[in-house]
Amino acid sequence: QVQLVESGGGLVQAGGSLRLSCAASGRAFSRYTMGWFRQAPGKEREFVARIRISSTTYYADAVKGRFTISRVNAENTVYLQMNRLKPEDTAVYYCAADEGPIPGITPGRYDYWGQGTQVTVSS
Repeated sequence: QVQLVESGGGLVQAGGSLRLSCAASGRAFSRYTMGWFRQAPGKEREFVARIRISSTTYYADAVKGRFTISRVNAENTVYLQMNRLKPEDTAVYYCAADEGPIPGITPGRYDYWGQGTQVTVSS
């Protein structure tokens, strides 16, 4: 089992930046692929970014070039730096952990989830 707690959400104007954090506790954090997802009202949960054990990253097209995912295994923490935010980035952002050997981008592939943190971008 691993427990995930997100923080860092808030209200920001378009063009601004936020950094989300996800603190993990429980089993060895370094063994998991870590992902960020988001869910806007009335929409399905969608993939944002993931980082593998090797620190290889992968991004959704909608955030590529604006968001950066990183991890610090010694701190059991994964980050999502979000720059040049847009109103369409408004959503609840979730951290997730995947203990499988082949990383994916669908929510069903992830085994553990945080409670989410709200990000609101005003125009």
